[in-house]
Formats: sequence, C-alpha cells, structure tokens
Amino acid sequence: QAQLVESGGGLVRPGGSLRLSCKAPRMITSVFNPNVMGWYRQAPGKERELVASIGSTRITNYDDSVKGRFTISRDNSRKTVYLQMTDLKPEDTAVYYCNALTATNQPKYNWGQGTQVTVSS
Repeated sequence: QAQLVESGGGLVRPGGSLRLSCKAPRMITSVFNPNVMGWYRQAPGKERELVASIGSTRITNYDDSVKGRFTISRDNSRKTVYLQMTDLKPEDTAVYYCNALTATNQPKYNWGQGTQVTVSS
C-alpha cells in the first residue's frame, strides 16, 4: 500500500502564504508518474473535499474556492506533489491531505496523517 506523507502546514495570518509538500517514498516512479494526484482538505465538522488535482501531463484542475490563489505542481523525479497557497483566508483552515485519484475521481490509497493549516489573525 502506498504511503503518502504530507508536510508544510502551520499557522499563518490572513493574506499569507504556505507551501505544502506530499511525498510518496514507497511508491516506485513507474507507479507514481502516471497517477493523477490531488490535494484534499477537511475542515472541522465538514467532509473532505478535493481542492486541486494534477495529471501526468500536468493538466491541473481547481475548486472554485481556491482558483487563482492555489497552485498545484509535481516533481516526478522526487515523487512529490506541491500545493502553493497564497492569499490565504480563514476559511482555508483545515487538515490538508494528498492522494492519487482513480478514474472516477475517488481517492486511490489509504490516507496519510495530513498537515494542519490554520489561517487566523
């Protein structure tokens, strides 16, 4: 089973920026590279939601709530996916997770521990 390790979260003031990383250390490159990878988030009392995804050809998709503020990217040689977050808002506060997506946009692997992002003044 793939291991996904998220990092980079923290406490930031509104308008600030953070860069999240997601590594897949146990996934071989030939498995990682074709995967569509996504960043999800789960706020307290809410369901986990997909906020950004990136395909093997680096085509990206974003939820409207983060479009223009978040940028997803990937480095296949490092088996790592990034989420650059700018102009952060209090409503971005959540635990952020990454995962690969199935053909029907469902999460493919077990969830990692996630990384907490808190936006507060």
